[in-house]
Amino acid sequence: MKEVKIYTDGACSGNPGAGGWGTILEYKGKRKELSGGSAETTNNRMELTAVIEGLKALKESCKVTIVTDSQYVANGINLGWAESWKANGWRKKDKKPALNPELWDELLSELSRHEVTIEWIKGHAGHIENERCDELAVMESRKFI
Repeated sequence: MKEVKIYTDGACSGNPGAGGWGTILEYKGKRKELSGGSAETTNNRMELTAVIEGLKALKESCKVTIVTDSQYVANGINLGWAESWKANGWRKKDKKPALNPELWDELLSELSRHEVTIEWIKGHAGHIENERCDELAVMESRKFI
């Protein structure tokens, strides 16, 4: 099974507002950068989209390490929140609707194709790949301002 690292970040100017996402895929020393954005979105939607798009770019099942500065994404998967929300009809423990259910559902589907580990890192702390993903996300968000 191929081992791939995916670095991700999302950005939003205003929340909601113009947003962007950036993803770097690394495999055997090769890198591929992906990015995109939306005129009216939220930071969390862009964080989720960055991970989804990185996983969608993989053409076969892989052993994937996802590196994100989003606690929303990391905790949503690592702590089982998303699976629980889905099992409860996209409702949280407090019975309020979970936000971004269509993106969480797509992410869970993409995750099921791979063997995935999610690592949380502190954002804007000098992590080279995270900083590059942030640059890509901000660049994309500015297209809509």
